[in-house]
Amino acid sequence: MTSDGASTRRGSPPPRGRPGGTLAAVAAAVGVSRTTVSNAYNRPDQLSKDLRDRIMAAAEQLGYAGPDPVARSLRTRQADAVGLLFNESLGYAFRDPGAVEFMHGLGEACSERGRSLLVIPAPPGARHAETVLRAAVDGFIISSLSEPDENIAAVLSRPQPAVIVDAPLGLPGVDFVGIDDRAGFAMVAEHVLALGHRQIGVISIRRGEDLAAEPEPRPLSERMAAGRIQHPVRHQRLLGLLGAAEARSVSLDGIWVTERPYNSREEGVAGAQALLAARPTLTAIICITDLLAFGVIDELVHRGVSVPEQITVTGFDDVPASESYGLTTVRQPLEEKGRRAIETLLDDRPRASAKRVMLPTSLTVRASSGPVR
Repeated sequence: MTSDGASTRRGSPPPRGRPGGTLAAVAAAVGVSRTTVSNAYNRPDQLSKDLRDRIMAAAEQLGYAGPDPVARSLRTRQADAVGLLFNESLGYAFRDPGAVEFMHGLGEACSERGRSLLVIPAPPGARHAETVLRAAVDGFIISSLSEPDENIAAVLSRPQPAVIVDAPLGLPGVDFVGIDDRAGFAMVAEHVLALGHRQIGVISIRRGEDLAAEPEPRPLSERMAAGRIQHPVRHQRLLGLLGAAEARSVSLDGIWVTERPYNSREEGVAGAQALLAARPTLTAIICITDLLAFGVIDELVHRGVSVPEQITVTGFDDVPASESYGLTTVRQPLEEKGRRAIETLLDDRPRASAKRVMLPTSLTVRASSGPVR
């Protein structure tokens, strides 16, 4: 028992902050400079193992738990962390295969640079401006958001750099990493049209809007004429489809679009059901993501509909499961996108002008697409 009656286990370190528990006290006890003690924590490779062990033993004896991270960040003006303003819920980042690939690239790049990652989920309607303003980070990645958004405004009001991934598009003076979604979707649309398909269903995603406000599905011509605010990535992909159809003089009235509230396999199933109920003569279904396409294939198999002999199905992203599904899709380098975003954010170049990093896409043709019967 201690003199005040509290029990202390033999060998357990004294509580942080007791008298003597300072960097200077450790330096005096070992007979080294305060810089050497600091190096034992921050640059251990600069000390011999024996010296570092003696410093750590003295620190434990004196109750010194190491440099104060807050004080260190104030001194160096670095938080050693990167903020990610993510366009979905936190759980989505670990469930959606495309998001997982992107997050893996971010995480690997942060680890290589000794940075941690602070994720602030910002699905439609989320208001986290105060959190963004308080975050102790060296900069922000803005991932696939739409404007106007108060969370984006909060990021851009900070003095630290920011990098946009995918969307919003065209913000002046802000670095950008992404792909040409319009050209990428045009590739898969051209592939389907070249196979002779003219009765085509499209499954897109419509977040943050009232799905009950308009009937579904709708012809692509009506969908584009409505001019409704749409997420930039999905809007660019539909523009790619529109351009491919117009280039072949294909009537837009034969292309019908259903918009689902979430990107999931279940919504792919629901989208296929809606399209086939409205247009039973469809010969192809083009999906705006692979995950939706997986649901479409599941529903067609359940109905006994042969893919691609009766209906062609395509996706976008080329996530790992796409190969096992035999899915024709557009490949985008999701992991590389995450890596390049961190590289762009943390490079030490002059920031006089914004940097624009465009990554390649490619069409991967597999067994889910075939000529119209």
